[in-house]
Amino acid sequence: MSAEHPARAPSIAPVVSLTQQTSPAAAVKVLGATLRKLRLDNGRGLKDAAEAIRASMSKISRLERGESPPRPRDVFDLVRYYGVRDEESLSEIEELLKKALERAWWSHYSDVMPGWLARLIGMEDSATKIDTYEVHVVPGLLQVPEYIRAVVRSGLPRAAPEEVERRIELRLQRQALLADEHRPDLTALLDEGILRRPVGGPAVMAAQMRHLLAESARERINIRVVRFDRAAGVAPPSPMTYLRFASGGPSEMVYLEQANSATYLSRRADIDAYREILLRLWAAAENRASSEGMLRDAERHFTAAAES
Repeated sequence: MSAEHPARAPSIAPVVSLTQQTSPAAAVKVLGATLRKLRLDNGRGLKDAAEAIRASMSKISRLERGESPPRPRDVFDLVRYYGVRDEESLSEIEELLKKALERAWWSHYSDVMPGWLARLIGMEDSATKIDTYEVHVVPGLLQVPEYIRAVVRSGLPRAAPEEVERRIELRLQRQALLADEHRPDLTALLDEGILRRPVGGPAVMAAQMRHLLAESARERINIRVVRFDRAAGVAPPSPMTYLRFASGGPSEMVYLEQANSATYLSRRADIDAYREILLRLWAAAENRASSEGMLRDAERHFTAAAES
């Protein structure tokens, strides 16, 4: 049996870290970590918490990991169960909950955005580090508008022009985080085929290569190319992204993208396995100078093709 409530009201100060820059997605993770700390400080198990609010253990686990939106009633029932009574702590939790329930900017694109993508965007928005490997196309955070248009039209050939434009707008909004003062460190590993595959035609590709060169010169952005002969036996068959977050929630997550869905991994063993793949890819990739040389060669090739 779990211990009774401690005589002294539990403190949440070490967990709660809310600033003006905190996104709703980050607040969800901080709130989850706060609830987990309160549960552990009380000597309660997942089963105890689940029974207290008549929920499943998996629901409590998802709530604590920041993987599902919090319901106010569940949060306050748990807080009372954990013995939080002082006004300051309750006020901090209320502020976290309020922030977590705010409508994020990407909610305005729900008509063209599946739930699994909304989750990724929320994580990108609160990440401190993003490492991504792409096999077929330039990573979404680095695509120019005409390249995005070509990718969207290829994947959704029957989409109305209005939908195509909405999807382009959404992706460009995602890229805004790279211009933010609190932007994450971004490492993009590109399969060599991305530099050769004429998405959108030569003119679009030339513009895309110029954009990659410009982004590669920016602080906190690393773009590396993995040559065909170095990728064999190292590269996974599909895109993958590793995200790291500041304190106050799950510290790491791996995102695996499929055609019409995605898988999110947070187990330590899974994260370690995919981190190892990314480290091997990094070791196999060309250095900055060589990668930029390959991008310049591709830009010259597509520029010449567009002018011929």
